[in-house]
Amino acid sequence: MKLQFKHQKFQADAAKAVVDVFAGQPYLTPTYMMDRGTGIYQPGINEDDDFTGWSNAKIVPELSDGQILEHIRKIQRDGQIEPSQSLEGKYNLTIEMETGVGKTYTYIKTMYELNKAYGWTKFIVVVPSIAIREGVYKSFQVTQDHFAEEYGKKIRFFIYNSSQLTEIDRFASDSSINVMIINSQAFNARGKDARRIYMKLDEFRSRRPIDIIARTNPILIIDEPQSVEGKQTKERLKEFHPLLTLRYSATPREYYNLIYRLDAMDAYNKKLVKKIAVKGITESGTTATDGFVYLEGLNLSKSAPTATIQFDCKRASGIKPMSATVTEGYNLFDHSGELPEYRDGFVVKRIDGRDDSIEFINGIKLYAGDVIGKVDENQLRRIQIRETILSHIERERELFNKGIKVLSLFFIDEVDHYRVYDKNGQPQNGIFADMFEQEYADVVGNLQREFGDDEYMQYLASITVEKTHAGYFSIDKKGRMINSKVGRKETTSDDIDAYDLIMKNKELLLDRDPKRSPVRFIFSHSALREGWDNPNVFQICTLKSSSSEIRKRQEVGRGMRLCVNQDGERMDAGVLGNDVQNVNVLTVIASESYESFAKGLQSEIAEDIADRPRAVTRDLFLNRVVTDDHGNEMVIDSDTASAIMYEMTVNRYVDRKGVLTDKYYEDKANGELKMAEEVKGFEAAVVDIIDSIYDPKAMKPENARSNNVELQVDEEKLNSKEFKALWSRINAKSVYVVDFDTDELVRKSIAALDSRLRVAKIYFKVESGSMVEIQSKEQLRSGAAFVRESSSTFGIKQAIVASKSVTYDLVGRIVESTGLTRKAVIQILIGINKATFDQFKYNPEEFILKASQLINDEKATAIIEHITYSVMDDHYGTDVFTEPTIKGKLGTNVMKAKKHLYDHIVYDSTNERDFATELDTNTDVAVYVKLPDGFYISTPVGHYNPDWAIAFYEGSVKHIYFVAETKGSMSSMQLRLIEESKIHCAREHFKAISSGNVVYDVVDSYKSLMEKVMK
Repeated sequence: MKLQFKHQKFQADAAKAVVDVFAGQPYLTPTYMMDRGTGIYQPGINEDDDFTGWSNAKIVPELSDGQILEHIRKIQRDGQIEPSQSLEGKYNLTIEMETGVGKTYTYIKTMYELNKAYGWTKFIVVVPSIAIREGVYKSFQVTQDHFAEEYGKKIRFFIYNSSQLTEIDRFASDSSINVMIINSQAFNARGKDARRIYMKLDEFRSRRPIDIIARTNPILIIDEPQSVEGKQTKERLKEFHPLLTLRYSATPREYYNLIYRLDAMDAYNKKLVKKIAVKGITESGTTATDGFVYLEGLNLSKSAPTATIQFDCKRASGIKPMSATVTEGYNLFDHSGELPEYRDGFVVKRIDGRDDSIEFINGIKLYAGDVIGKVDENQLRRIQIRETILSHIERERELFNKGIKVLSLFFIDEVDHYRVYDKNGQPQNGIFADMFEQEYADVVGNLQREFGDDEYMQYLASITVEKTHAGYFSIDKKGRMINSKVGRKETTSDDIDAYDLIMKNKELLLDRDPKRSPVRFIFSHSALREGWDNPNVFQICTLKSSSSEIRKRQEVGRGMRLCVNQDGERMDAGVLGNDVQNVNVLTVIASESYESFAKGLQSEIAEDIADRPRAVTRDLFLNRVVTDDHGNEMVIDSDTASAIMYEMTVNRYVDRKGVLTDKYYEDKANGELKMAEEVKGFEAAVVDIIDSIYDPKAMKPENARSNNVELQVDEEKLNSKEFKALWSRINAKSVYVVDFDTDELVRKSIAALDSRLRVAKIYFKVESGSMVEIQSKEQLRSGAAFVRESSSTFGIKQAIVASKSVTYDLVGRIVESTGLTRKAVIQILIGINKATFDQFKYNPEEFILKASQLINDEKATAIIEHITYSVMDDHYGTDVFTEPTIKGKLGTNVMKAKKHLYDHIVYDSTNERDFATELDTNTDVAVYVKLPDGFYISTPVGHYNPDWAIAFYEGSVKHIYFVAETKGSMSSMQLRLIEESKIHCAREHFKAISSGNVVYDVVDSYKSLMEKVMK
């Protein structure tokens, strides 16, 4: 398979932030370099000098440090980042990006954008280890075609090797985009190979490699600077003579002119990474028994709850653990072969789904994940392995029909635990491999008895237990797996063959065909945590025997990327909508309790985002720059900040300490947030500011054991006449045609630009002041010791002050952003008012961005207004209700139901929960269903999945079949353009397929539903 890559706004924004710092720098071709003489090639003057290649054009003198600092400050204000007080070096920029969101992709894109804007071609990526170096190299490989298609050129990239110095000559002499990837040890260590970069070498024509590299005036990109930049390394990096330095990190220790931030909290809130769930295991001592009992979990989807437990059982071959699904009254003594440790009251007295517990008649109570009795190290590892297999199978069944392969990852400390070799060198299973095969066979065997022979079970049957797990370890000269080499001060390995093995198999691991790729469970050395990951790792289990402390964020980092399907397509919010973090869940199987792991992970996240505010206050909003959907800006003044805070307080969105309440999150989920009138139109930007608060509740991992429910279809309702009648009216598929008038789009775009395009002028502000008498330390800390006496604003008639040679392909850039023809774009630009067009010279980049946004809005509207649907012969079958499995958590996002097609309902918000409650209790409703994801309507702006289908009884209410979309707020402001477009398409679809027999509408409550029904 081949991984597909999408254009994602946050990655484009990060690249744009870097480019915008140097706005005004002209596009210049690379500069000739010479070995001797002037150093600049001059035809007819110094042609005898040795030509060595090309260097990045320097930043022009006209672009002053003051202007660059002002550019940085504007970017920071727009990104809600505290503005820098000064330039921190020439030029150092920090880009903070959370693990798993595509950091390497982002800086590759930034290289292309810098080349496109300014002609720069020489880049060096500095990484902290061979592990990360190999991962970066792989990213350049797999994205090469994607970027070549977008930019029309390819990057030449290579890994620095001190014995292959011809690559440095090629790096210098090639005028296209060139990237050298180098790990810091290659120029910073004391070994012979590291010193070669500073030596005059015969094979390099008596030149020093570092001198040739430095003459290219490269742009340095430091990947994970907190691991690269020690005191010595910082000095060494100066010898590269960089034009500028970009630092990319998830957890930077030092910030140099931070211009873009996407930290752990941003990534989670924007649903750019997986949600984390934790399966904890708690050892509980008890004097009542030496017998081993482990409660895996409760099963609540049946009519009576059952529990799955493990306990020791006497067999012919000895005492071994067994698993059993038990009901109340189950006697462990009888079923264990009458082992004496279970004689004293080990009869199940109660199974309680409210707190996921079972209680025996002897008074011992266990909660899901608890283990009591004689538990040694190996027993704990066996439980972890079994729990990983159970989570894997559960996730795999859910995602099977979505075409997503599921992988699980085990980290171990000793290779001997996975693979051992006999005296003839033949490989044998280690203890963990044996445990895995035994537990896997037991879990799958139980599953086959329960589910029979469906398509998923056939898939499982096609993979043997021996082939579904594999080890990714270092290899010795005899081809045997060995432990990774880790230095005294390091925590990760630099064994290149282990990483090479993992990286080469990255795409193969994602292939779901069992004949090509049966491996689903990966065993790897714990020292290989950094430098590689796979998007389809859904379970991580650390089988560590040592007590060394490992950062939990590091532990989960290998599985945070959003998954891909069989076509290599990323399963993000654009594909899955609000379901993105129901599909993308990373389950950690921890050797500690859920509470302990969750607390530790949250503490680390809090530590890494320590500069985030902890409470909502008036000052949080004061002087912040917010932008509406059309790019218009507003600075929040004192009165507006006070109004926002007042509205937050009266609506009980904050408590007395400024902490966000559950009501804030409920209203936000339901689309019912109430905002001050002063910020009308800017609500989304204000919410972004509020969400910048660090709130531990919002980031808490999910307890993977609590109240899991698997929805079951009620066959009686499925076969009822009311549901059959409803289904026959809504299950037809449709096809759409769009035919809009380009001239009309041009006219509407002209009108939109003339009325709504506002481009901010670039200006500089000069302020003067003096120090007053100092009366206290507080006066100094607050800045009150200086008083502003005067200020002046100097406008810039033209933003491009650096050089008159700067040119912008205005038409081409808008064509690229909108997908319209050059002819249509030219018609729009010619048609707008002169005053509107004159804004281009104030700020060309902003003009292009905002004009493109407005044109795209009109284009979307034009598509919707000219769409027609026709019914097809094809229909949805009732299998959409049974495949894939729908799951949730009772009391969290699941409620029991009586009239629903399923026995439970999974709801997305309290508004949906209340709506379903009304449907479930109303005597006029015969049957209803929350429509599954597999039932959707195709639209030009993506798949649309309506919420509810409802059949009413004949009688007091006219017999109506109703399809509803529930929204917490009916205001057009909150029903954004894309959502409005999908709703319009749904109306046209149901008109086409039902001839008026089905009502489709948007409602915000059961009351509004009934008002529409009664009409």
